[in-house]
Amino acid sequence: MKQISPKYIASGLLALALCQNMQSCNYLDKKPDNLLTSDMVWETRANAESYLNQIYSYIETPVDDFTTLGASDESSCNIPVVNVRQMAVGNWNAQSMYWQHYWNNAYTAIRQSFIFEENIDKVPEGALSTELKVQYKAEARFLRGWYYWKLLRQYGPAVLLKGTLGLNEDFNKYPRNSFQECVDYINSMMDLAAADLPVVWSASSNYGRPSKGTCLAIKSQVALWAASPLWNGNPRFANFKNKDGKALAPLQNDANKWQLAADAAKAVIDLNVYKLFTNLDEGDSKFDPYLSFRNLFLTNWNSEIIFSTHKADTWQWGHEKRSAPEPGGIAMMNATQNVVDAHLMRNGKTIDDPSSGYREDGFVATDDPADWGKSRDGVNRGYIAGNSNMYVNREARFYVNILYNGKPILPAPTADDRNFFSSDGNKDGRGRAEFYYSGKAGLVQNSNSADKTGYLAQKNVSPATNIRQDRPAYRPYIHIRLAEIYLNYAESLNEVNPSHPDILTYLNLIRQRAGLPKLEAVYPQVVGNKDEQRKWILRERQIELAFEGDRYFTLIRRLMMGNPASRAIYRMSIASNDKNQGFFYQDFYKRNLLQNRYWDDKMYLFPILQDDIDKNSALVQNPGW
Repeated sequence: MKQISPKYIASGLLALALCQNMQSCNYLDKKPDNLLTSDMVWETRANAESYLNQIYSYIETPVDDFTTLGASDESSCNIPVVNVRQMAVGNWNAQSMYWQHYWNNAYTAIRQSFIFEENIDKVPEGALSTELKVQYKAEARFLRGWYYWKLLRQYGPAVLLKGTLGLNEDFNKYPRNSFQECVDYINSMMDLAAADLPVVWSASSNYGRPSKGTCLAIKSQVALWAASPLWNGNPRFANFKNKDGKALAPLQNDANKWQLAADAAKAVIDLNVYKLFTNLDEGDSKFDPYLSFRNLFLTNWNSEIIFSTHKADTWQWGHEKRSAPEPGGIAMMNATQNVVDAHLMRNGKTIDDPSSGYREDGFVATDDPADWGKSRDGVNRGYIAGNSNMYVNREARFYVNILYNGKPILPAPTADDRNFFSSDGNKDGRGRAEFYYSGKAGLVQNSNSADKTGYLAQKNVSPATNIRQDRPAYRPYIHIRLAEIYLNYAESLNEVNPSHPDILTYLNLIRQRAGLPKLEAVYPQVVGNKDEQRKWILRERQIELAFEGDRYFTLIRRLMMGNPASRAIYRMSIASNDKNQGFFYQDFYKRNLLQNRYWDDKMYLFPILQDDIDKNSALVQNPGW
């Protein structure tokens, strides 16, 4: 359940060897391995473990990649020259190098996993026990499967290697394997790893390593991917073949794949070692849906985490800077009006439901009586007096996920720190975000940020961080958590048997943690209706997993990225001159079209770098590129 990643500390000799290896950008590296496989590396436990930790180090913490910074409808980056903005206007091709290091690093790590597995038994028994060798080989197999899963999700069918390649290897003998072959291989690696890993780690020194539950969770993700329309009989891939005519994509829809996906998710659930985190787990006597959702990302190694990474003061600092407004932050991880509107009202209803109580005119006169989060730091983390009625009585996850105009800054521990973000007339110790035209985070003082949305993504931001002084608070980066598995299960089961009671059971567990009533109590007509339940399950994914990278891949696997609703990105009217009216300027709260993003169906897969295509005559490019 609890996780902490192995420390990435390598000996000087090994670090030098690895650095030399990383200089090549060929995904099939012909460089000699004499430095990496020398007897010196395998003589000591420390060096062998450092080698394994180096393989771990290629696991990405994607807090600033395309999935979180603007490739889907939940976010936008206000800096026009960044790669994700170029993608959004169709300005990229097979030579663009956009996130190509994901491909290169994955193959580097895969190659090293083979080297490790082939050599770990050389370590003397007195230095490293047989039991640990078995465990470490299981970890290497998990990591190999992990990196192939990441390749499959971003690029489609990969080249499956079964060992290290020789110096005189003919790379032209290595075409891409089929999608199903990749799925089967990833599953086989997870099965092999799971056989030699515990269900849950008991010693803190092992936190962050994969467990049996982690392996099963990856199988759940892969099964959901295989069942979804992108890869389940997608006619767009009818001609996606190797040069010898081998089909790389499944040509027929197989409805049974949804059952396989449901079974894979249920296997994780049935381990009974994970549970949804709430603030009661921290010793609080009163349930608080805001703290329950916020702190699951901030409480180290809690029971909801299935797999996570430990990297202190690296991703945390960058994430907090890009998620904070000026003057302390750089305000580049902008939430869109699209995701704001997706969040529900506190009564569980959608904002377009006339009976929900939602309104967009005027301002609220009193603070939120729920006092969410106030017991921890003295600041009301719901709405406060003077906020637009757009932001009143929204669900708890809204206040965790979104920083909006007039909301108090989160990563500012003291009243003085919060005042740093306020104009002179607003210095009241609350540090309300000033996104309006003349505000401290507005266009008058930040004219180079005209593409803002009037919102920032706030999930995974810690109130213990002091963004003004650039002091981030530690927490692990969560790759997989139980709520995602619940959503995988509900989505898959709905496609097989929409009347199955487990669909609402697990969907409602997530809603309950968010402080919402059961779905059937709010919209009873949805129950048992496959299409309507699917909409709600995908909406729950959009809210629950917002800014965790899932939204992009959900739209991809569901073939929804080209939908007009996914392409039209909205924001608040940040460029409208408030004439010093500040928070009470009503016209700020009018929707404004930021952009209609470009889409071409070839973008459902990333292109393989053209240089790699040129170097391997057996390697075919992804369709359309």
